[in-house]
Order: sequence, then structure tokens, then C-alpha cells
Amino acid sequence: MKTITNQSYPPLDQVTSPTAPTGAAAHYLNRKPQTLRVWACLENGPIRPVRINGRLAWPVAEIKKLVGIA
Repeated sequence: MKTITNQSYPPLDQVTSPTAPTGAAAHYLNRKPQTLRVWACLENGPIRPVRINGRLAWPVAEIKKLVGIA
């Protein structure tokens, strides 16, 4: 059986990086990472990621707007 460990993330209001990886963004948006990947692929989600060397990076400012943090 595979053991899943919960990675801890800092509170969103303390994040200073301009972007967040998919796992962190999914945590803050209370979605599964695969949901965010579908949003990126279909370009139909509430926010759009930037692609950095083929990886998805989600704008922290947009995540904060979605969850209501000014």
C-alpha cells in the first residue's frame, strides 16, 4: 500500500513568491492537482498558469484574489 504524506504549506497570506507550483496552488484552492492540470490544458479554469521550462507555475496574486485575500 502506498503511503501518502501531507506536505505542509505556509499560510497563503505569507507566500512572497510570485508563483506557486501545482501542488501548492491546488492546496490553497482546495482542489486536486489534476484539476489544475486540466484547467491548464483546456484553458478554461478561473486562473491560467504560466509555463516555465515546461512546468506549470500558478500566479500567487491570482490565487489570493480567488480565495479573497487582498
